[in-house]
Formats: sequence, structure tokens, C-alpha cells
Amino acid sequence: MLNQVVMVGRLVKDIEIKEIEDGKTITNITLAIPRCYKNADGEYDTDFVTCKLWNNLAEQANNYCKKGDIVGVKGRLQTEDDKLIVIAEKITFLSTKKED
Repeated sequence: MLNQVVMVGRLVKDIEIKEIEDGKTITNITLAIPRCYKNADGEYDTDFVTCKLWNNLAEQANNYCKKGDIVGVKGRLQTEDDKLIVIAEKITFLSTKKED
């Protein structure tokens, strides 16, 4: 069996990291990923995908990412509370949103 996801999108909000038991850190990020085709109205729809980052990945994302940045995530799909999320195994920082 194979359970692997690779995606690239923009962070929809700044990262909020949490420390849980035994000193582990965790954060949930949401990526906005536009579809590659237009809908019936001639517009591109966007999917919003929740990704869970643990420990080192959570800390790296907290240190280097902010709302609007483009990141790549490699991970696996998992159901949590009847929702499908991505458990991140690797994150790649691709670009930052330019300041006004």
C-alpha cells in the first residue's frame, strides 16, 4: 500500500506552535492550493488543506514561515475527527510573500 502526498500552496495564516506533553511541539497549518482548471464561472477554485507538523518540522515552520509564504509539503493522509488531513514528513520553504 502507498499513502503519500506532495503539494505546494500558500499559508493562509501565521503559524501558532503549541508545546504538549513531554516537550513535543505541534502546529497545524492550512495551505491554499488553487486548482489547475477553471470552474463553470471561468474562475479558479482553491482547496484548503490542513497539515499537521510535529517537533522539528513545527519549529522550523514557526521560525521561517508566515502568512502568504509558498511552501511544499510531503506527507501522508490521515483521518482525524472525520476530516482528512496531511501529516507532514517534510516541508520545503519555496518563497516568501513580498512586503508592501
